Amino acid sequence: MPKKVYTIENLDCANCAAKIESKFNSHPQVEEAVITFATKQLRLTAESPDELIGELTQIARTIEPEVEIRERSDRPSAESRHPHGESCEVAGHGAQCGCAGHAEEGQGGCGCGHHHDHGEGCSCSHHREEHPEDSHQDSHDHHQAKDREVLELALGGGLFLLGLLLRQSLGWAAFLVSLAAYVVLGREVVVTALKNLVRGHVFDENFLMSLATIGAFCIGEYPEAVGVMLFYRVGEFFEHKAVERSRSQIMEAVDLRPEVVHLVEGQTTREIPAQQAQVGDLLLVRPGDRIPLDGQVVSGTSRVDTAPITGEPVPVGVGPGSSVISGCVNTQGQLTMRVEKPLSESMVTRILDSVENAAASKPQMDRFITRFARIYTPVVVLGALATAIVPSLVTGNWSYWVYTALTFLVMSCPCALVLSVPLAFFAGIGAGSKKGILFKGGQSMEALAKVKTVIVDKTGTITKGNFQVQQVVGGEELLRICASCEQQSTHPIAASIVAEAKEQKLELLTPESLEELPGMGIRAVLDGEEILCGNAKMLKEAGIPIPQIPRAGTHVLVAVAGQYRGYLVIDDTLKPGAEPAVRRLRETGVETVMLTGDTEKSARAVAGAVGIRQVYSGLLPQQKLERLQRIRTERGAVMFVGDGINDAPVLAGADVGAAMGSGADAAIEAADLVFMTSDVEAIPQAMEIARATGKIAWQNVVFALAIKLGVMYLGLTGFASMWLAVFADSGVAMLCVLNSIRLLYKKK
Repeated sequence: MPKKVYTIENLDCANCAAKIESKFNSHPQVEEAVITFATKQLRLTAESPDELIGELTQIARTIEPEVEIRERSDRPSAESRHPHGESCEVAGHGAQCGCAGHAEEGQGGCGCGHHHDHGEGCSCSHHREEHPEDSHQDSHDHHQAKDREVLELALGGGLFLLGLLLRQSLGWAAFLVSLAAYVVLGREVVVTALKNLVRGHVFDENFLMSLATIGAFCIGEYPEAVGVMLFYRVGEFFEHKAVERSRSQIMEAVDLRPEVVHLVEGQTTREIPAQQAQVGDLLLVRPGDRIPLDGQVVSGTSRVDTAPITGEPVPVGVGPGSSVISGCVNTQGQLTMRVEKPLSESMVTRILDSVENAAASKPQMDRFITRFARIYTPVVVLGALATAIVPSLVTGNWSYWVYTALTFLVMSCPCALVLSVPLAFFAGIGAGSKKGILFKGGQSMEALAKVKTVIVDKTGTITKGNFQVQQVVGGEELLRICASCEQQSTHPIAASIVAEAKEQKLELLTPESLEELPGMGIRAVLDGEEILCGNAKMLKEAGIPIPQIPRAGTHVLVAVAGQYRGYLVIDDTLKPGAEPAVRRLRETGVETVMLTGDTEKSARAVAGAVGIRQVYSGLLPQQKLERLQRIRTERGAVMFVGDGINDAPVLAGADVGAAMGSGADAAIEAADLVFMTSDVEAIPQAMEIARATGKIAWQNVVFALAIKLGVMYLGLTGFASMWLAVFADSGVAMLCVLNSIRLLYKKK
């Protein structure tokens, strides 16, 4: 069934988003609807998604009146980004360009690779839309609404203070001033509440806040009614600012797509929208600019900072023929590159899509809190009603107990609860992407936090997967003879032998005749002598005795004119971070197990070098899966890390499957998370992020509930006011947002 992604605007409340999502999913023509508040996206699965948008918009507006559902633009964000994530103050927006990407005197550049003269109007994509006036009008309306809100808060606050001053001397004047202040501050809240009431939505924050403050007016507490509405509006203002800021920070960390690229045409260059660049185009990349698209360097040399994509802090040298990945930063020389993948297929878009898909995949904890919120608000409202009536009938003190009940209504909105969990997971996904760790959903992050055993493949996971000559027994001449025979072969082992000979600058000869024997090696004639380069089976069949060979690894034995001459040891190289990563996992109580199809001798040598205690070798893919299931039964949740096509079944069968970014596409597709660095140290990093995310999400939930319950208790015992109740609602939500966002700044 077709699935489409839309942008959902003017959705200010996480709890309302959950209600709208529930309404959408109850629609008979909707297969599935997922609203991601953090990314402002609606993922709709239906037979004809576009035909439903008008109807769904009307449904959404019964809960949030200003909601707009729009076609998602494939253009990059309108915000220009500096290479290191800061917003660029581009010319034409009221300030000089302050980018580090100045390539020439008098020029500046956006972080996306957009350069323009100082004072020249900015030509970013949002100024080049098909209907730019619409984009500008939206932005203008947004700023006008913000300005109006600030003016209302300032005017209402001034009238509130005046009412407090007049209360002691002119009670009637104080009432009128307070009423005026309430109209300024609470007009939209009350009107929205009445509209929602007509639509049958009783337990929304507008209705609850209106009921609480109007009730305060009725019992003569009008200064407090105005003060609470002021505090509520201020709290909402800063809560929305905090949510927008956190959303912006997370998206800036992961959205590295360029808006424009510099197309090279002969001796000139011109800017074109990034999505118009085609495979084969030549692009200019200036110092300080991001690599705009995936491609290959044609001319120029430089060092490229890959940290934004892989998390690797050390810049990599590049020159003609080097592959470059979009999103990395060109730190030194000017480069000309050839486009190999369009924007839609380049790394920056793949990462953004991965993060957005992950944000839409909600963890179980999020789903639980959403269900809990549906029960929480009605229970608190019923509790408020009981608090207003039952004690008042017993004591006769209606004013006190009605006031206490009103404080309950103020804090009954579950927005802090509903917002805190998904935002924490979204921040965790963003934090992972900054380190080159792509989580494919909140569920995989939740599962990873519970993993007790990490199971790894050997080749390409613990080792680099590229063969190298580790030892030559027989001297330099043996290497030259063997390389001369192997130079026509395409086998990886042959390539490693030839590469080693060339590195030692040995002169290779051309064999007079050559025959490659599958599964054994090469028979050649060199300088009139028969040369055999291959495995033990090959030499034994030729009747050549060979000595005991003690070392692990792949051996290429060499015989010249029927006489054994020595051997080469070819082996995979260990990844530098493998041993520290295994040690770090063990320190956190997670054991590492190796499952490999390689020989026992080779597997144990690698496992011993990195500190893995448990090894199972010589396994076929199905045997790996069976062994994994046994380990899970014995030890609990397991994570499997692999990179090959044959690892796909095991990745899919594990509680959490992780693929190395350098691995096969099938493995990456089957995995729950991808390590872009292909570094083993990413495994403990991912587990730390997952655990920290879970802790912060639970901190938010416990903190929000504890504050709300605490204020309820204080209200029942006569110590709480509606002021404190507003803090328990908007204030707590803002603190939960700030607590979530700190995941982006954790150093470890």
